[in-house]
Amino acid sequence: MAIPRWIPVAFGDVFPHGAFVLGVEAANDFEKSKAGVADAQERDKETGEPLWAVRVMDADPNARAGSAEVKVKIPAAVQPVPPEPVAGTALRPVEFDGLTVMPWVNRFGPTPKLGLALRAKGMRPVGAAGRRVADGRAAA
Repeated sequence: MAIPRWIPVAFGDVFPHGAFVLGVEAANDFEKSKAGVADAQERDKETGEPLWAVRVMDADPNARAGSAEVKVKIPAAVQPVPPEPVAGTALRPVEFDGLTVMPWVNRFGPTPKLGLALRAKGMRPVGAAGRRVADGRAAA
């Protein structure tokens, strides 16, 4: 059985209550940064493009305080631009296209923990093409 390294998932399966962009920054390669390399930005292993970390707040009201913020990495030649905020707020609702997950084990700390790395091909505002209703299903 061939299991892909990155497993495709639907946006609504990962963020059934939606998500909000908190910020976009260059994803740092820890090893390069530690070695003092001038350009320490992480690169996509398949395309060689720079990786950008999109900080996202999970809108799930039951998300634990420590896990409500996650990072979704996007490979792109230029920094992705987050959607505009909803009028009168600082909230930037977002959906990710081509969302994938890769499970990993964090062995640092007293007990190993399972984590999920998130990656997407792009992000877009929640709108006509991907408008969602309150329960996370696509609107008709």
